[in-house]
This record gives sequence, structure tokens and C-alpha cells, in this order.
Amino acid sequence: MRGVIPNYHHSYTFFFFVVFVNLFSHVFSINTLSSTESLTISSNRTVVSPGDVFELGFFKTTRSSSRDGDRWYLGIWYKKTTERTYVWVANRDNPVSNPNATLKISDANLVLLDQSDTLIWSTNLTRAVKSPVVAELLGNGNLVLRDSKTKDDPNQFLWQSFDFPVDTLLPEMKIGWGLRTGHNRFLKSWRSPNDPSSGDYSFKLETGGLPEFYLKKGAFKVYRTGPWNGIRFSGIPKMQQGSYIVDNFIEKREEVAYTFRVTTTNHSFNSRITLSSNGLLQIYTWNPTAPEPNMFLFFPSDDCDLYSVCGSYSYCDMKTSPVCNCIGGFVPKNVTAWGLGDASDGCVRRTPLSCGRGDRFLRMEKMKLPETSRVNVDVGIELKECEERCLQDCNCTGFANMDIRNGGSGCVIWTDELMDMRNYVAGSGQDLYVKLGPA
Repeated sequence: MRGVIPNYHHSYTFFFFVVFVNLFSHVFSINTLSSTESLTISSNRTVVSPGDVFELGFFKTTRSSSRDGDRWYLGIWYKKTTERTYVWVANRDNPVSNPNATLKISDANLVLLDQSDTLIWSTNLTRAVKSPVVAELLGNGNLVLRDSKTKDDPNQFLWQSFDFPVDTLLPEMKIGWGLRTGHNRFLKSWRSPNDPSSGDYSFKLETGGLPEFYLKKGAFKVYRTGPWNGIRFSGIPKMQQGSYIVDNFIEKREEVAYTFRVTTTNHSFNSRITLSSNGLLQIYTWNPTAPEPNMFLFFPSDDCDLYSVCGSYSYCDMKTSPVCNCIGGFVPKNVTAWGLGDASDGCVRRTPLSCGRGDRFLRMEKMKLPETSRVNVDVGIELKECEERCLQDCNCTGFANMDIRNGGSGCVIWTDELMDMRNYVAGSGQDLYVKLGPA
């Protein structure tokens, strides 16, 4: 009797099919989420951006006490970095404790529901939308909700994650004020490296005088960028050559905001600005050949970056010892404390101002401009007229160009004490003219 010869070809085919399904089920990904689709924690499905740079899905962190269980979040991360790096979290302050959450589109909104169908997070749109909507993760990492009939038009997005930053600023993303809507986009740190809930540190644009960003711990000022001078913020050193990052400060009727872009033609080149849980503003760049991010700038980076470390009418200089120095024509306000290394009281004038009768100016080069929260600004005059106005104003303490491009333009006049200044060796800062009394 002839034996039965097994069909090895079919057996191997079935075997490899089973292995493939089990090993790679987690990579079943989609580019968009329609109103008939959903994501669940248990399905392991994700939404992946074009080019496979970013991925949207669920992730979890474990509480310090095992009895508290896991915390599940909906987030966006880089798909190909060696270490999972998150750039956005939807429900950072409202985690899901049960791994049965669902992300779906309901009533023209993207919603996150827990196992009891309780609303955890929503895009919270209230306007009526006639057409079906879809959620899409764009190539730049922006999660958008749009009409299914429109595409690639930011002005037509119904909602976008770029309007709600967490701790990370990506290229093309903006932070700052929408003046028409009153919406403030800012960075807020994670509570800890393992806890994405809102932390202690924030990085916000203040527009009381000249717009400039403040890094704060609660209400306490930690670091200030200085105002935008047409090329860069006066308190941020020049970006390294070859960093491929181009800064852009937008100041229009409808918005005041900062964004940046990457100029390299290599679309796999990545960059981000992140506010860490310990209060550092960090700038990273990397590419697929070196998937580990390279942090090439961070702030505050030295003692002179700390807000008002030297007090009023004093500037910080890392080349001197001690680092705090009175402006020429000024002396320490508290000589004893100054001698002990405490410069927080700052300096005072050696000679009082005479309100125009013999007053003069000291030109200080390569300076981070003083705090500008209460300055007077005139964009239409040049430096000479700015000097004349300062001389005529008995309250004026100093002046500078608002814009340093093309030889300088615009006028900024200080009428308060000059605070939070530092000197740079080269490549940053600008000229500041400090008002002194008669010689």
C-alpha cells in the first residue's frame, strides 16, 4: 500500500502565515480614521503618517504603586526612533485606567471613550458639519480632523493637534497668540519622564511690550528669550551652522507666534523643541542614519541665562569672575552682599540723570536686551531720532533698535529699571544704549 505523502508546501505556507500574523499584527496601521472605523487599545492598530515618520496610538505608563494600575494615553510618537519619543498627548491629564478605551469619530468629533463609554477626551467642536469627517495624521505630525471632501488645506481643517501643543514644538507648528480668537498656544512640561500630565514648567509668549517668550516654573520666571530683533531672539545664541533650522517670528493683526522649519531636502531629517520635565528647553535634530536624537542646544544653558541673576542695571558675562557686572557709570547697590557674591540687589547710578542737561549714552555691544514688558515702541523712526526722544524723556533709561536688519530700524525706549541683561562674545545680541548722567 502506497503511503500518503504530506503536502509540505501547504504546511510551510500555513506555518509562515500564522507566524506572520502573530509577529506583525501590531503593525496593521492606517493613514486615516473614518467615521466607520475606530482604534482600541486591544487591537494594536495605529494611524501612521505618510513616510512612516509619526504614529498615533495608545501607550501606557505605570504608576509608582503597582496597586494603582496602568495609565493609558492617546498619543503621537516618532515611529522609527530607537527610544519611544512622544510629541503629543491627547488626554495627558485624564488617563484611562482600563485597557478597553476606544478612539472614534462621533457627531463630527474625534472622541476617546473608556470601557463604560464615558467621554475621556474630545476635539470638542460645536459647529455643524454636513459632510462626513475623517481624522488624518499628516506627514509633519499634525493630527487633523477635516471634511472628507477636502484635503491638504490647513484653512479647511475643522481641528488640528498643532493648535494644542503639549511639551513639544515640531516644524511648522506655532506657539503664541491667536489675537482674533484669543487662543494661546504654549508648551507645558510633563510632570516627570514617566508621567505626561501637566508639569511645573511652561514656555509662553508674553505680549505686554515687545513680544518675547518666558520659561517659568509656576509664576516664577526662570529664563527669557529676549525680544525678536528681525533675525533671532536677542537672548538666544545663533544657531549652529548646518543645523538646518530657520526661525520665523510672525507678528500680524491676527496672530503673534513663533515657528520654525527645516530647510534640508532630506525629508527624513527630524527636529523638535521640547520642554523637559526638569525645566530645560531642548532643541534636537537627527536623521535615520543616526536614530538617536542629538540635543545641540538647550536653555537655560549657563548661569547668565537665569532670569535677572544680576539684578537691575547689571549684566551677566560668563567671561568675567564674578559673572555679574555693573554697567559703566553704576555701582553695586548693596556693596556687602555684592562682595559676598549676591548680586540680586543690582546696581545704582553713580551720577543722577539731569533730564536732558548733559545726559549721555553708553553703547553696549552684543547684549541681550533688557526685559521689554513695559517699553515704548515706534516702528517708524531710526536710531538717531530714538536717541533724541530718550534724551527728551526724563524717565527714559535706555534705547535700542527694534529690528537689526539692514543697518537697523524702529525704536525701543525703556522707562523702567534695566533688568535681565547679558553680554555675548559673538554671533548674538545687539547694541543697547544706556542713559547716563552728566560726566
